[in-house]
Amino acid sequence: MGRSRPAAGPRQWLGDGLGVLAGILWGATTLAIRGTALTRASAEKTLFYQLAVSALLLLLAAAVGEKPPPLHALSLLAWSSLAFQIVIVSFASYLVWFWLIRNYPATRLASFTMLTPVFGLVLGALLLAEPITARLLVALATVAAGIFLVNRKA
Repeated sequence: MGRSRPAAGPRQWLGDGLGVLAGILWGATTLAIRGTALTRASAEKTLFYQLAVSALLLLLAAAVGEKPPPLHALSLLAWSSLAFQIVIVSFASYLVWFWLIRNYPATRLASFTMLTPVFGLVLGALLLAEPITARLLVALATVAAGIFLVNRKA
């Protein structure tokens, strides 16, 4: 059996770097909410601010881009995925997150963001029939142990 090629190409570092940057910015958002007047703002207002700034930045990025996306050529699946991202990810989950940030200590909540890969793994297996390997189970156990250790009583 021959050696398999890596899943990503020579620019994998770019995706990895953007992932790390996303984590840093997520933490910065949490610190900004807890350390500024936003901590007294309602979750709805905080969400509105974040979505308004994001919309402006995305419009600017689209204007700088080479060409507009072919919206007329998008499939029903693409539009459904976009609707899911808007309604569930950008609205409902962030609204709950901002409410949690206002009402609970950020240090305890932050560890629960580590559940994201757990949900991704489980849903990938259930919805997309992706394989669950021993390596993934070890990673899941490590994440679960980390969440337990951070949130256990002293």
